[in-house]
Amino acid sequence: MSIVSKKELRTSIASRLSQHLELETLDEKPYIETLGDRLASSGVSRRSFMKYCMGLSAMMAIPVSLMPKLVEAALLSPLTSVVYLSFQECTGCLESLVNVFPNTQFKTDSIENILLTALSLDYSETLMAPSGTQAEKSRADAIAKKNYILVVDGAMPDDKGGAGFFIQSGKTGLQLLKAAATNAAVVVSVGTCASFGGLPAAKGPNGKSPTGAISIKAALTSFGGTYATKKVINVSGCPPIAEVIAGTLVYWILNKKAPELDSILRPKMFYGETVHEECYRKEFFEHGQFVESFDDAGARRGFCLFNMGCKGPITHNACTTLKWNQGTGFPMEAGHGCLGCSEPGFWDKEAISGQGVGFYKPLDINTIDD
Repeated sequence: MSIVSKKELRTSIASRLSQHLELETLDEKPYIETLGDRLASSGVSRRSFMKYCMGLSAMMAIPVSLMPKLVEAALLSPLTSVVYLSFQECTGCLESLVNVFPNTQFKTDSIENILLTALSLDYSETLMAPSGTQAEKSRADAIAKKNYILVVDGAMPDDKGGAGFFIQSGKTGLQLLKAAATNAAVVVSVGTCASFGGLPAAKGPNGKSPTGAISIKAALTSFGGTYATKKVINVSGCPPIAEVIAGTLVYWILNKKAPELDSILRPKMFYGETVHEECYRKEFFEHGQFVESFDDAGARRGFCLFNMGCKGPITHNACTTLKWNQGTGFPMEAGHGCLGCSEPGFWDKEAISGQGVGFYKPLDINTIDD
C-alpha cells in the first residue's frame, strides 16, 4: 500500500471537489409520488381499485356516475400529509386505527391498508422513530406545510391558567394545538375524549373535571378568529371503530371535503343510525322478550339486553353494521349491552351516583324514538 502524504491528500480532495462543482445540477423539481404510483408498486390493479371504490361509494352514498372521475382524481392525487397529536388519552384510539391493518402482516390485497400506508404520516410521537430534538424538528417541518390533515386524540386540558396538566417541549397542549391547527385543512378529532371530553372531562367529587378537560372543537373555538371556524370532524367512540376512522380519512383524501355531518359533527354515513336499529336482538325488543340477569334463560336464548342497561337505542354508531376486530363481532353478540361510548358525557352517566342512568340501569322507555 502506497503512503500518501498530507499534501497529496489535500490536493486529491480539492480535485474531487472541483470536479463535483463542475457537474451539471440535477433537475430540482421534486418527484411527487401519487396514490396511483403506490398502488401500482404494491401490485394492486386498476380493476381491484375500481371495485373497492364502488363499495366505498355505496357506503358514502356517492352516485355511481361520478366514480370514473373520482378514481382518476384519487390515483393522481399526491400523498396526503397527516400530523397526529395526542393529548389526554390512553392510546386506545391510535391502537384502534392501527388495527385496521390485517392481522396477517401487511397483506398487499388490502386496499384500506395501502390507502392508509400511502398517507404521509409526517408526525406522530407514538409511532415515529425520532425522539427529542429530532421529533420537535419533525413536528415543526410538518406544520410548516399547508393543507394537511390534523388528527387529534385525547381531550384538551383547559390550561390557560398555566397549571401544567399537559406540557411538551415547554409548551402547553393549547399552544401545541393552536400551532398545529394553523395550516391544517381539516381537524379530525378521533375518540370520545377528543370529540366531547370523554373520561378526562368526567366530573370528580366536586362536580368538576380535575384538568378542566374540553373537546378539541371547544379548544379551537376558544382561540377565536379562523380557528373557531376551522373544519372539525368528530369520530367518537371509546375507541372508535377502526374502519370508521379509516373511512373518514379516506373520504377526505378522495373528496377534499368533509362528509355530511350530524349536529355534533360526526359523519352521518357512520353515525346516522342508532346501534339499536341494526341489532339482531331488536326483534326480541319488539316482542317484549328481555334478559333480566346475565345468567338467565333469556340471556342464553339471546333476548334483548335493554333491561340490562343497553344504551343501543340512544347511541349512534356503526357497531352492528361494521362490527369490530376486522368485522368479527360487537358487544351485544358477546352478551353485553351497549355502553353508549360514542355519545357525549357517557362516563358521568355512571360515575355520579343517583344522577345518571348508569351503565347497567335501563333507559326510560320514553327516551327511545319509534
